[in-house]
Order: sequence, then C-alpha cells, then structure tokens
Amino acid sequence: MIYFLSDAHLGTRVLTNVHEHERKLVRWLEMVRKDATAIYLLGDLFDFWFEYKTVVPKGYVRFLGKLAEMTDAGIEIHFFTGNHDIWTFGYLEQEIGLIVHRTGIEEVIGSKKFFLAHGDGLDMREKKFQLIRKVFHSKLAQKLFGYLPPRLGQEFGYSWSKSNRIKHAVYDNKYLGEDKEHLVIFAKEFVKEKTDVDFLVFGHRHIALDLQITKNARVVILGDFLNQFSYGVFDGENFWLDYFEV
Repeated sequence: MIYFLSDAHLGTRVLTNVHEHERKLVRWLEMVRKDATAIYLLGDLFDFWFEYKTVVPKGYVRFLGKLAEMTDAGIEIHFFTGNHDIWTFGYLEQEIGLIVHRTGIEEVIGSKKFFLAHGDGLDMREKKFQLIRKVFHSKLAQKLFGYLPPRLGQEFGYSWSKSNRIKHAVYDNKYLGEDKEHLVIFAKEFVKEKTDVDFLVFGHRHIALDLQITKNARVVILGDFLNQFSYGVFDGENFWLDYFEV
C-alpha cells in the first residue's frame, strides 16, 4: 500500500495539546507501517520548521523517531516542503532518512501516473502570496534568519503561523467549488498538456476532495491531519480517501 498525508501542522499554537496531536500522528504511522511500501508526506507536516546548523527545533521527538525507525526498516518516505516547513537544509535527509522534494513531481506508482505537490505557489494569480513565497525561498533571507537566536526565530515563526491560520480559518475546510478552487483550476490546465496523468494529489487547502476532472484524471486534495485527520491510500490500481480515529 502507498499512503499520502499532509498538513499536520505539528506544534501549532491553535491547539491546546500539541503532544496528543503528535501522538495521534505517530499512531497513524504505526498503523500504516504494517503494509506500507511508501509514504508521501505532502507538506506542512510542521507548523514551522527552521534548521539551525547545530540546533534541532524543540518538539517532534516521537514523530521524528518513528519516521527514522520506519526508514531504517526500509520503508520509503517522501517529504514535500510546504509553505510552513520550507526551511529544511539536510537534517531530514541525513538524520531521519527522508526523501525530500522542494517542488512538485511526476511519479509512476503501480499502474498509474501521479503529479504530487504540496499545492502552494501553483496559482500564479496570487501576486501577494507569490511575493511572500519568493522571500521565504530566498537564500539571502534564509541566511539572515539564521543569524537570529533560535528562541527569537522560533517565536516569530510560530506566532506568524498562528496568525496565518486564524486569518485563513474562514475558508479552510470549506470547498469553494470547481470554478474557485485554485488547485482544481490548476489541475484542469495541467492535464491539457499532461494527458497521461491519472491522479493529481495535493495538500495545502485543508479540504478533503476527490474529483474526476477528465475521463482519466482525478484531482485529490488530502484534507489535513489537524481537524479532519484524512489521508490517501493507493493499492496500485485504486485510490481513496480515508479517516483516522474520527
């Protein structure tokens, strides 16, 4: 089985019990490890992540330990950077054994072809967001941020993330319709050029959606592991969304 999950936002300050949230995600990993041949984590697993050269961010011990245990056992785990956990510089690959992707990828899995991405930055019409994204991806900005003491850097990151989550609460978990959902619009344009793609799978939007957009292609938005606890499953031929402990 192949599993897909996104948007856990570990460490988020909108939750009162971050440790129980992490434990629930670890229980999910423990469940899927029984038959998983690969796991795709499609971004924003952390609410904020910045790697200092000699400092590991506080928290996530159970989650990172479980991932390392699974990769050591030979399970292939892919990690896509999202807009909340862009700033990873080698720790997840070298210490945890993850395969890190910074952009969307096309991948043949089983008998089907997938396009996989977190989902941020795909709608080029969002000019303000594109500007913020460009800054966050800037090597200079990353270097300058690294000069901040970890305590200040982490405080800024989590505070910014909390305000962003509150701001977007009005449409997170709410489907806007095919003509307004940016990832659906992107997917429809994408398959005009890539007619052999069967599944386009995204995170980012915090809605659980499985929509047929052409005779052969489906767009899937994974929901989240914050409120819905949804995830994707692929058996080599069929793909479906499922829910954990709800």
